[in-house]
Amino acid sequence: MAEVTVVVPNYNGIKYIGGCLDSLYRLEEQELFRVLVVDNGSVDGSVKLVQEKYPQAELICLPENTGFCHAVNVGVRRAQTPFVLLLNNDTVVLPDFVAALYRAISKDGKIFAVSSMMLDWNDHDRIDGAGDRYCVLGWAYSRGKGKPASAYDKPAQVFAACGGASIYRKSVMEEIGYFDEAHFAYLEDIDIGYRARIFGYTNWYEPKARVLHAGSAASGSRYNEFKTRLASFNSVLVIGKNMPVLQCLFNLPFLLAGFAIKTCFFAAKKMGILYLKGVLGGLKRMVSKEGRASRVRFCRKHLGNYFAIQGQLYLNFFRLFLKK
Repeated sequence: MAEVTVVVPNYNGIKYIGGCLDSLYRLEEQELFRVLVVDNGSVDGSVKLVQEKYPQAELICLPENTGFCHAVNVGVRRAQTPFVLLLNNDTVVLPDFVAALYRAISKDGKIFAVSSMMLDWNDHDRIDGAGDRYCVLGWAYSRGKGKPASAYDKPAQVFAACGGASIYRKSVMEEIGYFDEAHFAYLEDIDIGYRARIFGYTNWYEPKARVLHAGSAASGSRYNEFKTRLASFNSVLVIGKNMPVLQCLFNLPFLLAGFAIKTCFFAAKKMGILYLKGVLGGLKRMVSKEGRASRVRFCRKHLGNYFAIQGQLYLNFFRLFLKK
C-alpha cells in the first residue's frame, strides 16, 4: 500500500511535465507512492499529454489558475496517504528520490517536512536549494544556492522545506493548517514551515533525495513583475501571521532595514514602486478581518519555540552575510 502521494501542480507546463513524470515512473520504489497531478487551468496541451501518456497518474483539472497554494491544498486533501510529497513540474528526480525522503521523515514523529537536494538544471554539480532559511531582516533564501553540491552532502535541520521538492506529514498539516491560499504563490513554504516550528515540529534537509530543478518555469524568470508583487505581499504576511506583536516590535529595526534594502534593490531593476505596492497590500491584508483571523494565536506553551525561532532568525542573518 502506498505511503506517499506525490502531488505535482501544473500550469502550462508542457515543456517540463513529461520529463518530470517520466523520472518518477522510472524510480524503483513504485509501490511506495502514487502520483496526483493537479492542473491549474492549463491551455497549452499539457493536460492532454498527461491524460494520454500517463494514465496511471490521477489527474484533477481546475477550471482556472487558482494559484500554487490552492492547487497544492486540493492535492493534499485528496491524498489518502500519511505523507504528501510536493514536486514542481519543472523537475527531474534522480534514483531513490521518494524513498530517501520517506526514510528521512519516518525517523521521528516530530519532523514536519524534509527538503531534498535541488540541483541546478544547467549545472548538476551546483546547488539550487538545500532547504530554506529565514532571517531577522524578513528575508527568505535558499541554503547553498550556487555552491558545490559536495559541500551539502549531510542531513541538516533547516528553517523550512522548499515546496518545490519536499515531503510533508499530512497529520501535522491537519493540526496547524494547510498552505495559506492568500499567498497564491511564493513564500507559502516559509509560512507553513514557520507555523510548524511554532507548534514544536522540525524541518530537515536530506541530501540523498536529489532532483534537478529548472526554476521559474511558471513565472518566466527569476525577477519579474508577477513574482515581485506576490513575493513582497507575502513577505509581510509571513511576519504578520507568525510573529507575536512583541516579537515584531523587538525585530522592527531589522525588518525596516530589510524592507528598505529590498526597495532599493527592486528600484534598481525599475520595479521599486511595484515592490512597495506589494508591501502595502500585505499590510492592508494583515489589518483586515481576514488577515487578523489568519494569525497564529500566541500560546504560552509555545514560548520556548518562539525563543528558538528568534535564535534561528539571528543565526540565519549571520549565515547570509558570511555566505555559509
